[in-house]
Amino acid sequence: MSDDRPPTVTPPFEGTVSGEAAAATDSADLDDPTVSTDSADPDDSVRVGGVLLAAGTSDRFGDENKLLATVDGEPIVRRAARTLVAAEVEPIVVVVGHEADRVRDAVADLPIEVVLNDAYEAGQSTSVRAGIGALSAADVDVDAAVVALGDMPFVAPATVETLVAAYVAGAGDALAAAHEGVRGNPVLFDRRFFDRLAAVEGDVGGRAILLNSPASALVAVDDPGVRRDIDRPADLPGDR
Repeated sequence: MSDDRPPTVTPPFEGTVSGEAAAATDSADLDDPTVSTDSADPDDSVRVGGVLLAAGTSDRFGDENKLLATVDGEPIVRRAARTLVAAEVEPIVVVVGHEADRVRDAVADLPIEVVLNDAYEAGQSTSVRAGIGALSAADVDVDAAVVALGDMPFVAPATVETLVAAYVAGAGDALAAAHEGVRGNPVLFDRRFFDRLAAVEGDVGGRAILLNSPASALVAVDDPGVRRDIDRPADLPGDR
C-alpha cells in the first residue's frame, strides 16, 4: 500500500462525538496510523443507516446468480443483509437489479426496504446512488450510512458495530474496515458525503472519498470476512 493511505485506528474506542467537527478536532490523532482509543458504548443519539448493494450480475459465477447461492443453506445476499440487521443499523436499504424479484424474495422476511436499480448494468455507482438516495428520503434522518456488499456473506455483525463505534468516537467521517492492514468492506460515510456519493459514476463506490478525504480512516478489525467476497463457485465453502 502507498504511504498516503488513510491512517488506521484500532478499537476499543472512547467518546460519543461524530461528524465533521469531531474529525477536525481529532486530526492530530488521525495523522498517526497506529492511533488507538478506549472503549465506550455508541451514543444512542447517533443514527446510522445501512445500504446493501445487491444489484449486479454474476459474470464469473456461471449461469447461477451468486447472490442466491447458499452458505449453510442460506442465500448469500440474505446472510449479508442479516449482518446489518444484527448490527442494529437502521433503516436498511437493499438495492436490487439483476433478477430483482428473486433477490427480493431472498430477503423479504427481514426488516429492510428493497429498492430497484434499473440501471445496474452501468456499474456499482448506480446502486450506490440508488441506495443513498433512498436512505436520504427515508422518514428518519440518519447521521451516516454503512455501505455493504451483497456478495460478502462472511462479515461479522461485530465488524459493523466496530465501524459505528469508531464513527461515534470521532475517528473519522469516511471509514473502511481493514484486516491485517488491508482495506476491505463494509465502509461508512457521514451524511456530509451523501451528495458526493449521489454523483459517483462507473463501477466504483466511494473509493475516491476514502482515499482522498482528510477525514478518512481504516478501522482495524479481527475479521477476515471483510476481504472475502464470492466471485466464483470455488469461493464458496465446501459444505453449502
